Amino acid sequence: MKLNWGVMGTGGIARKYVIPAMQKGTFSHISAIASRNKQKAEKAAAERGIEKAYGSYEELLADPDIQAVYIPLPNHMHVQWSIKAMEAGKHVLCEKPFALSVDDVKKAIQVRNRTGMKISEAFMVRSNLQWLKARELVCSPEFGELRAVQGFFSYYNTDPENIRNSPEMGGGGLWDIGCYPVNTSRFLFQEEPARVAATLETDPLFKVDRLASALLEFPSGKAQFISSTQVAPFQRMLAVGTKKHLEIEIPFNAPSDTPARILTGGDFGRSEDREITELPVCNQYTLQGDAFSKAVLEDSEVPVPLEDTLWNTAVLTALFRAAESGRWERVTL
Repeated sequence: MKLNWGVMGTGGIARKYVIPAMQKGTFSHISAIASRNKQKAEKAAAERGIEKAYGSYEELLADPDIQAVYIPLPNHMHVQWSIKAMEAGKHVLCEKPFALSVDDVKKAIQVRNRTGMKISEAFMVRSNLQWLKARELVCSPEFGELRAVQGFFSYYNTDPENIRNSPEMGGGGLWDIGCYPVNTSRFLFQEEPARVAATLETDPLFKVDRLASALLEFPSGKAQFISSTQVAPFQRMLAVGTKKHLEIEIPFNAPSDTPARILTGGDFGRSEDREITELPVCNQYTLQGDAFSKAVLEDSEVPVPLEDTLWNTAVLTALFRAAESGRWERVTL
């Protein structure tokens, strides 16, 4: 049995990555796609072999055959359309960041609880085999106690038409990619940070953060990361315990055609002394779609529940407050 999906929007992440990946899934079937421009929807449907194309999101939500929707709209539209979808009786997988405020996540939780719909924030990394293995390694006695996590995530984008450079649409590096080291640090520590500190450099033209440095203080240790939208593309995550450390080579945009690698051990990080763990080739978007579809079909827990989203949003908004105040800020719900 497969879950019938509709896609709300024809953005690049949906067309290039998520739709083709979910079409390979065991439990997911893309039945329809919608855009506010009918021609765009029809073109995307033809490209991907999707049966139905709609010229409005409302039409998609009115389709009785659609059981769940994937929402890759601009950040500021996520909560609005997630709520409308749940009200229409559709389960929801919504792109990150799900919300730009803690209050908006709480509103969505209320609607979820009232409607009984499943809803999850689309942090595809949480379904990826390399992250599941990383947490297993961190939790092993051989690793010792996790004390520090360090990350870096960047790309170069100075396109004035790109939504990531629009403050009105929830743009900026911290919302777009800084959310990943926040989420995965929390995933590894398996606890929430009590307070955070941050500095931000703002693009003078776009008025969004283009370089962020963040420090998260967990009960068991600290996490530190840099995110940037205007430096060379690079990504890496490092976790250090009292006995061992591990490094994930491509933590966030893991390739779907080659094995992912986790490097562990080695005094002072010497490459010749490090153990290499190779993970089976997988597509994290396929795994994410199937994990959500199974949760609906089997009435089980979704990959990233809104309670997790609530904390991730609280950390990100605290980082913005810390950058503005120049002080440590408490993470509060």
